[in-house]
Amino acid sequence: MKDIEILSLGPFYTPAFELMEQEFTVHKLWQAKDPAGLIAEVGPRIRGIQAMHANKTKAELINSLPKLEIISCFGVGVDGVDLAAAKKRGLVVSNTPEVLNECVADLALGLTIATVRRISLGDRYVRANKWLKGPMPFTHSLGGKVMGILGYGRIGKAIAKRAEAFGMHIVYNGRKPQADVAHKYYASLTEMARDCDVLVAICPGGAATRHIVNAEVMQALGPEGTLINVARGSVVDEQALVKALSEGRLGAAGLDVFEDEPRVPEALFAMDQVVLQPHVASATHETRMAMGVLTADNLRAHFSGKPVLTPVI
Repeated sequence: MKDIEILSLGPFYTPAFELMEQEFTVHKLWQAKDPAGLIAEVGPRIRGIQAMHANKTKAELINSLPKLEIISCFGVGVDGVDLAAAKKRGLVVSNTPEVLNECVADLALGLTIATVRRISLGDRYVRANKWLKGPMPFTHSLGGKVMGILGYGRIGKAIAKRAEAFGMHIVYNGRKPQADVAHKYYASLTEMARDCDVLVAICPGGAATRHIVNAEVMQALGPEGTLINVARGSVVDEQALVKALSEGRLGAAGLDVFEDEPRVPEALFAMDQVVLQPHVASATHETRMAMGVLTADNLRAHFSGKPVLTPVI
């Protein structure tokens, strides 16, 4: 399939990327000194795009590639793809679900434990020799607490399974209640936030969920509540979050994603009740390899005349 030319919008896990390069002719837009010049040169021959969540696959780019057939996304989120433009062109769009469920759920629960039990603060406390002056203030237990999950899909259910093992009670919010789910469903996110101790955001990004976790939701979660975000930075109103934390109206936060990554509000750096991560929920060797292989497998399936393994449209 080396005669098939692919436009790569962003790099992913190197060993998996190299496997894709062995099979297809890959043009790396992210390395081009003149991106527009590269598109003008190779655009007429491009049959596939490989994108990541941070890449903006806009209508302008889609419509500039006359032979484009497929957009294969590395990651679950496709909020960076202009799906309307892709549908209009009759393109296939795929992503990499399932293979990162467990890994993201691990970090979500890890952030929950680290935030509620103040593990990062404890580490700093010991390193600063504060223990010599007295014990660190008590934290809270997880057992018996209520975790509200915003976005009860595959990853949400994996998070719930882990939280239940720690004795937490699960409730959830989404577009509609799900059949065969024993946990309580809330149609109102604000009402769920009011009734839970930990709110975990794991819903899709995009315009429909932008700032869905707003000042009202944080107020409902309250001064003893904890917000965990392993979804997209856009899901949380970041300015409202900083304000709620600084004023003590929200108890704590564990954040893996931010609105303007990799730029993080500096006000968060000094907050002991906040645990920060650099968007690494799926960043393990095993998971990123599996995501990369699936990205290439979708391209291979399509160009072999077969349905892609994990279609979005």
